Amino acid sequence: MSGGVDSSVTAHILKKQGYEVIGVTMKVWPQDCISRAEDKCCGPSAIADARGVAHALGIPHYVVDEADQFEQIVINYFASEYKAGRTPNPCVMCNERLKFGNLWDKAQALGAGYIATGHYAIIDHGPDGAVLRKGRDPRKDQSYFLFSLRQEQLSRALTPLGGMTKPEIREIARELGLKVADKVDSQEICFVPGNDYKAFLRSHLGEEEFHRGGIYDVSGKFLGDHEGIEMFTIGQRKGLPGGATGPRYVVDIDPDNSRVIVGTEEDLVREEFEVDRVNWIQGQPSGPVEGNVKIRYAHPGAAAVIEPLEGGRASVRLVEPQRAVTPGQAAVFYDGDTVLGGGWIVRKPSLVAA
Repeated sequence: MSGGVDSSVTAHILKKQGYEVIGVTMKVWPQDCISRAEDKCCGPSAIADARGVAHALGIPHYVVDEADQFEQIVINYFASEYKAGRTPNPCVMCNERLKFGNLWDKAQALGAGYIATGHYAIIDHGPDGAVLRKGRDPRKDQSYFLFSLRQEQLSRALTPLGGMTKPEIREIARELGLKVADKVDSQEICFVPGNDYKAFLRSHLGEEEFHRGGIYDVSGKFLGDHEGIEMFTIGQRKGLPGGATGPRYVVDIDPDNSRVIVGTEEDLVREEFEVDRVNWIQGQPSGPVEGNVKIRYAHPGAAAVIEPLEGGRASVRLVEPQRAVTPGQAAVFYDGDTVLGGGWIVRKPSLVAA
């Protein structure tokens, strides 16, 4: 229970369905982040809200301290990906390793058989295993963030909000008299104040850890210096040298040489890419499959042919080229509303020679 309306209504629905419900809130902020976590889903006020909802629903409530694990698994991953010139997705990592990972040991200790969350996704449990599907509300669908869950994790997961819309959920909370009924949704990474990841990295890593270097165009021409590859992501326009006849974008990051490569919008477009650490939810297909791929959470999806490769990799050939395919981001594969699986976008060879 995060203290928000979604997890609160989840608890109510499960109790109404006859489950014995236990509310658990993970304390995940490190001690040096307490002051800036006040308005976050993992902050102290959120824990107070979750405790109040649990009391109103008549269910027990526990707080589990996962701050050390959160820092090691999520925050350090977040920082190290930027240091490697990749753009991370901490929500996927938190779901896989903490919410549906470490928390399972705590759930078992409390005698629980499932972990339930307020994710907008549908998990169907059948004789052939669990199937992950998109949530009914296309504006809130969060199946993307659950693609890396394995069968043993999905089989003990419940997401009762998947077939509902946000207005329906808020109305239930109002009928129950829950004070979180109209609580504003957080649109930011929970541990990054003001959604300013650059300021967070400066605070977490320290300026001396940044990889400074040069900015080059795709022809290899030096355009200027930069203060760290950690400050850039594919598709970025801000913070680049001027003087070009048209807009410039970051089209590649070369972490080995601390270079940022810029080019035109056309240089951002890709027809194919590879992913690694692929998770096939219902088993790896024997050959290429046609489907849709989302290359970031807000991406609408694009038709593609996905071909499994050796070593847990896959190639993705896009029917129509897509803009800003970003190393480090998750590419999630769909067959209609069903999640086939997904992996992590890997960097292609640099656009320019070192």
